[in-house]
Amino acid sequence: MQRPVEREWELSIDPETVRLLAGKARAISAALNTDYDGGHEHEVEIDGDARDRHQHDGLIEEEEEDLTEEEFRELVADLNVDELADLVALAWIGRGDYDVSEWANAVADARQHGAKHVATYLLGMPMLCDWLIDGLDALGAS
Repeated sequence: MQRPVEREWELSIDPETVRLLAGKARAISAALNTDYDGGHEHEVEIDGDARDRHQHDGLIEEEEEDLTEEEFRELVADLNVDELADLVALAWIGRGDYDVSEWANAVADARQHGAKHVATYLLGMPMLCDWLIDGLDALGAS
């Protein structure tokens, strides 16, 4: 009879929380750029000779405050120190900075990174969503 293989890691953070944060990170990175040009004045030909001036306002959308980043920051702020370290370590493993066998080192290094600006640090990662999911996959926690 084979003994079950013990994992060299144990997550303090719920994988569902990681997936929620990954989804928020994806929404943040995919947010529409609201700096688009407001349109241009165009001439419209009506009867061959007559011309009318037509003002085009470009895309008109209701301006709604995007709370996704704020929600991401609040969710991260609600995590305890162990969960924060796991979250950063997952991103690092997903990014390839550490191998799964180095989980304990990744978590220890993440703890040294500190808990003060974790949300800002993570949001600075261009592929955070993918790296979090890849980290979960690497640990078999997805």
